Amino acid sequence: MKNKSLENWGRAVNVALLLLGVMLLTRGEGPPPQDVEFRLNIATTSQAFNFFAWEVETLARKMAFGALNPQRFMDEDQRARFVLDYLGQVRDATRLADEISQAYSNLKIDDPAAATRKQQQTLADLRAQMQRSGLVAEAILGEQVSAVLRSGGFGALAQILPPVSGSFTPLPYLLIISPREIIQSTYQRPLVAGLTAADQDAIEKELESLFPDKSAYVTGIGGLAAYPAMLLESSSIDWVSDTIAHEWSHHYLVFYPLGFYYDRSGETRTLNETAASLMGEWAGQEVILRYYLPYSDFTKRLPNPLTLTEEATAASRAHFDFGAEMHITRVTVDQLLADGKVEEAEAYMEERRRHFVANGYRMRRLNQAYFAFHGAYASAPGAAGEDPIGPAVRLAWSLSATPREFLRTLGPVTTLAALEAQIKE
Repeated sequence: MKNKSLENWGRAVNVALLLLGVMLLTRGEGPPPQDVEFRLNIATTSQAFNFFAWEVETLARKMAFGALNPQRFMDEDQRARFVLDYLGQVRDATRLADEISQAYSNLKIDDPAAATRKQQQTLADLRAQMQRSGLVAEAILGEQVSAVLRSGGFGALAQILPPVSGSFTPLPYLLIISPREIIQSTYQRPLVAGLTAADQDAIEKELESLFPDKSAYVTGIGGLAAYPAMLLESSSIDWVSDTIAHEWSHHYLVFYPLGFYYDRSGETRTLNETAASLMGEWAGQEVILRYYLPYSDFTKRLPNPLTLTEEATAASRAHFDFGAEMHITRVTVDQLLADGKVEEAEAYMEERRRHFVANGYRMRRLNQAYFAFHGAYASAPGAAGEDPIGPAVRLAWSLSATPREFLRTLGPVTTLAALEAQIKE
């Protein structure tokens, strides 16, 4: 049994950090916005995500559940099976939602509401069950990721700070704005959840008509480092455990310059996201190996910062390599933009988008803003192109004795030059 005073202290820290999360999300001080940013805010106000309402509801739900803590009565086998059962419910809910959606687009069905009445009732019942079991699954996964983080050198007095906490929830979409003449994220804003492809396309076209020198991209995301972390519902234990650890890394880094100044520049953002990606890959894999290996025969390759095995190299040649093809695309686009050939670069990106679609990748849009967003995740070759930040962060990973040492190395830096200086020391 845990020491009671230590447990109470841990709960107090939890509450304090949760309140800090709310404060960070709702702070309003700072210099007045630039004119373009102000206009973009006005143009997207009706579609903006309400973080305050989400935080209040989620924190209240988490704190009420924390008083019960039912997972403490389960052994490791029961915990793993509970989480996998919940993910099975997610899989079933996704299937039912797809069946209902298909019925409404089927011209042979005159009354889709009547035709799907049984599925809709089953889905409603399943959703009610998921509301209850999801809280337990979130708590179990948080404790499993915490145990892995402790093995990586994190934790003080058996407490991971900040505590690992995530919530399965409909995620906001994200709007990214980039100048057309250069790939650079100059504006990001979370938008409401549930946008359709048509909604996304309409928002992008409207903004690009209002701002002809800008490129717009609206995309779904897999997680968001609010506190608790916002997690997309997924039936993949591998993906979920990776994402929880990834978002926790953002929480950890907010107490260092790399996290606190996340929005200072694209360089800082790429350093931060690449570090979090490597941490997610490592911790997610460790969760699988430690808790779920008996129930799954799938494990992903750990982040290897420098080389590929001969087998992996041969495999990449045997099929369409999305990362390699995207790398070629980004490098070519960067060169065209550097030469001032903006329209040629945009025509080339559309040609490449069609190439990706023809090879089985559902890519709705490929433009400067797409690269400004996806290029920030440089843990593997791809949309980052020849950006040297990815290789530098992977080198720091390979030189670190522990994951904690890796984040301690990255935490104080906000530029590539500073990281390179850290590595040389």
